[in-house]
Amino acid sequence: MNGETAPDREGIPVENLPGGLRAAVEAILMVADRPVTGEQVAAALDRPDDAVHAVLVDLQQEYDGYTGSGSQGAGHPAPRGFELRNIAGGWRIFSRKHFASVVADFVLDGQSARLSQAALETLAVIAYRQPVSRARVSAIRGVNVDSVVRTLLQRGLVAELETEPETGAVLYGTTSLFLERLGLGSVDELPRIAPHLPGLESLGEYDETTY
Repeated sequence: MNGETAPDREGIPVENLPGGLRAAVEAILMVADRPVTGEQVAAALDRPDDAVHAVLVDLQQEYDGYTGSGSQGAGHPAPRGFELRNIAGGWRIFSRKHFASVVADFVLDGQSARLSQAALETLAVIAYRQPVSRARVSAIRGVNVDSVVRTLLQRGLVAELETEPETGAVLYGTTSLFLERLGLGSVDELPRIAPHLPGLESLGEYDETTY
């Protein structure tokens, strides 16, 4: 970045627009349909990466109800109904989790978009065992998962990652959308499930089986 004042499409410097750089960053975040990196925002505005990063952090704190001094409480702004998260490798605005039921009632309007129990179980196996083939997932669950995997693919929660050299089987893994839905930065942040699923240590036996 050259650090010069960046003009927009109409020749008006970003800093001279209503709200300046801060508002310009917000405008981009409001239309982003997936997490965007600070570098992407900086490139779009032709501003220095560090300046945009500082704005992103400041906006995140403001939405959470913190002042510039990092304090929160009486006399300070209340947290917004939305928050700015840094997940899945980028920044994106989300409605705050406390209002999940309210937002769901409005968005779904009585229509259920929840995954079935079979889909949730299959998604969990893929998340924890990825990259993994459908055959291995079927062996772990004890049922055929072809239709369920197709559903997860259509929802954008899993994707084909690669092909297993030995067998030619397609290997599946979770997507960035999956991380967004769970509010995670990476699959390394998935909670340990051994305490909840006794016998999980035996899953390694399935990796030794040829499919």
